[in-house]
Amino acid sequence: MKVLMVATEAAPYAAVGGSSSVIGYLSKALDKIGHEVAVFIPKFGFLDEEKYKVSLVYEGLKVPTDDESNPYLVCNVKQAGDSGNVKVYFLENQEYYEKRANVYGYSDDPTRWALLSRGAIEFIKTGIFVPDVIHTNDWHTGIVSNYLKTVYKKDPVISKIASIFTIHNLQFQGTFDHRHVSELDFDDGKSPVANFFADRLNHQNFMRRGILYSDAVNTVSKTYSREILTPQYGEGLDRLLLEVKSKLFGIINGLDYDEFNPETDNLIEQNYSIKTIKDRECNKEALQKEFDLPVKPDVLLLGFVGRLDYMKGVDLLVRTLYPVLKDYDVQFVQVGGGDGNLSAMLQELKNAFPKSVGIHPYPNFTLPRLFFSGCDCVVCPSRFEPCGIVQIEAQRYGSVPIVRKVGGLADTVENFNSLTGDGTGFVFTDFDEFSLFGQIVRAVELYKNKPLWSKLIHNAMKSDFSWQYSAKEYDKLYERAKSFKNKKHHNSKLMEAVLG
Repeated sequence: MKVLMVATEAAPYAAVGGSSSVIGYLSKALDKIGHEVAVFIPKFGFLDEEKYKVSLVYEGLKVPTDDESNPYLVCNVKQAGDSGNVKVYFLENQEYYEKRANVYGYSDDPTRWALLSRGAIEFIKTGIFVPDVIHTNDWHTGIVSNYLKTVYKKDPVISKIASIFTIHNLQFQGTFDHRHVSELDFDDGKSPVANFFADRLNHQNFMRRGILYSDAVNTVSKTYSREILTPQYGEGLDRLLLEVKSKLFGIINGLDYDEFNPETDNLIEQNYSIKTIKDRECNKEALQKEFDLPVKPDVLLLGFVGRLDYMKGVDLLVRTLYPVLKDYDVQFVQVGGGDGNLSAMLQELKNAFPKSVGIHPYPNFTLPRLFFSGCDCVVCPSRFEPCGIVQIEAQRYGSVPIVRKVGGLADTVENFNSLTGDGTGFVFTDFDEFSLFGQIVRAVELYKNKPLWSKLIHNAMKSDFSWQYSAKEYDKLYERAKSFKNKKHHNSKLMEAVLG
């Protein structure tokens, strides 16, 4: 199959959120199992054309805007020369991409992503890369399938393409507050996509439209695909998702086991494998020194890696750590930037326990590897979690995850059974201090039993969440999407014949 993946970011060319890694690694994994894959993203101004050997492949792509006074935006399409078998195309436009310092955060973001979405379809019409399946990601590109089913439904080439829409995080549905929308601004998804420059475009729900018009929809874990059918996690779209449940699936994100490999990783102090786990102690010592903590090999070292966000349950973690650090000989380290209030909470925790807590409340792209190789446990107490990659990375490096049983965390971590020796981490259900406290204390006590702890680390490191498995699941989903599309097309033609 030929697959075109449309997204706002893809590693390594533009990487802000976790979805960039998904696009980068999944595309390569799909290529390995025999698909012809291309990625289509904007060409942002910070992209180093020399580094990635970028060249022009199509000049003067006219993208319709549906605005009478300014009917087209003219773009170029360029291609990376370093991407191997996976083709990576960039939509170049000075005003909307080149002159922007950041990927996100502009008042005209809906226009920028509408340009990307329709630009991808117009690019297909050039014949340079004509896919069997177009795979879109999150609200930014949700209207691709809307355009396919409406504006381009009679196009002899475009009308044959099946569409997949991946929900990486249902919480983000546009640049407006989807939880508090007036009746006047509410978008049911059935009206035409507004023109690029209309204020109405800023209030149209691209996420809703992606769900409505795509041939198949998936989330990035199986549990999350079920959770979003409920009001608690559905972000106002639970009823719609229930209506289209037959085309909704869950596929867990994967991990590149070649890049994330403790045997070869040059970002950690001491390399090791599942056969030489004792060598992890060097990394624990290096991590303790990095945060100016006492070097204590027999003290349980907890860590938090990731964005400081209430979604991640950072506030719950900090509240719980006060009684833990007060009564137990435990250390805690943190890396990752984000919310200022959460950063202040962490600073207060460090002030209260200066010899047990080390924090780095700023983004860092190399330090997390040392965390995974040196922490005894990584804590992920999320309020909700579409997938999560930290707990998978932690297991790869032998850091035992303590997680809440929600979303992708529930799919990737099995609660450890001390009697049978089965399981890969510590799991709690309720979002409260008592539940998290209980699992941390359980980890503290189990850590004293070295044979059991060694068994737990072995279990975690043996877990397989490679992209090869996920790619095969997407392969099945692409086939389903084509089947769903053909069935709809057949029913539509049959209805037309009946109505005469």
